[in-house]
Amino acid sequence: MTLTPAGIVGRVPIISRRRLLRLAVLAVVLTVAVGGLTSAGGELWTRAAAHGHVYSEADVPAAPVALVLGAEVYPDGQPSPFLAARLDIARRLLEAGKVKAILVSGDHSRWEYDEPGMSEVYLVARGVPASRIALDYAGFDTYDSCVRAEKIFGVRQAIVVTQTYHLDRAVALCRSQGIEATGVGDDSVKIYKDPWRNSVVRERGAIVKAVTDVVSHRDPVFLGRQETTVQEALASS
Repeated sequence: MTLTPAGIVGRVPIISRRRLLRLAVLAVVLTVAVGGLTSAGGELWTRAAAHGHVYSEADVPAAPVALVLGAEVYPDGQPSPFLAARLDIARRLLEAGKVKAILVSGDHSRWEYDEPGMSEVYLVARGVPASRIALDYAGFDTYDSCVRAEKIFGVRQAIVVTQTYHLDRAVALCRSQGIEATGVGDDSVKIYKDPWRNSVVRERGAIVKAVTDVVSHRDPVFLGRQETTVQEALASS
């Protein structure tokens, strides 16, 4: 024993640098292994949940609403090619009578940045009546968009529109919230090779987050009051 001002304490064992290094490596290996298992399990879940509910644009069954998930808008107000492709699918679904209304969900957390508003401008400029469009300004991610579509906008059945790499996760998340969701995906923007490849890589991490969100039942970043704009858009059809 050694007497110190704080009292009597035992000898503290000295851990060698080699042992510390081994422990650090083991911790990293375990973290990677757990993350890999979570990612693999998440991919299995999204594929299983979306199985049988993903269609081509021509074959998708009719539903009341097309839910368009947000994507980047450029500083000049133009939607990125990824968002424009989603909006074009929703427009064609409306023109074909596959849907009666379009719910555009996206990020408007800053006054100068408005995914849903610019999406509406894009659709109206291409012949979609403004009365057939509803806007969700707080669709900050896919989970938030799906939860808010059901809880805030009262959507019970929808065709989810996004890119193909994102589609299984989007359909799975919406179905986890009780929406009878099918999905139509775009892959025309594969021509933008680097953004497409980066999005595919990020999707692996997004799947892990999706599993965490569903298991935790977290509330969206912003929930807010009930909206009637989807019902109004349907009534105007």
